[in-house]
Amino acid sequence: MNSKQLGDWGEKIAEDYLKNKRYRILDKNYVFRIRGGPPKGEIDIVAEKDKIVSFIEVKTLISNKIISPEAEVDFSKKKKTIKAAQFWLMKNKLPLDAKWQIDVIAIEINSQNKKAKIRHLENAIIS
Repeated sequence: MNSKQLGDWGEKIAEDYLKNKRYRILDKNYVFRIRGGPPKGEIDIVAEKDKIVSFIEVKTLISNKIISPEAEVDFSKKKKTIKAAQFWLMKNKLPLDAKWQIDVIAIEINSQNKKAKIRHLENAIIS
């Protein structure tokens, strides 16, 4: 399994997890770019629950005990995610006082039994 396939699988696991937690999926794989230029940021899943919009970064790794998936969300990724979230809010004309947050869903896949361990870190990235 290559990294793209692993990422896609993780996003599907995260989407199912969110639906089971009664989130409503608003958007997936939103890419922010300026007038056809290169991508400036991306959001894996945009979901809503209890009138709070959650912009969710999904990180999936094969469990290796060395690094956790959430540790892969570095400063640059956080900055790009915040910018993409702000543009998504503007594009979708949400009110300025709309409640929103950026979450990280960390998924570790056990390579032997292919089971997923999921951690949902709410409001993990502060804008």
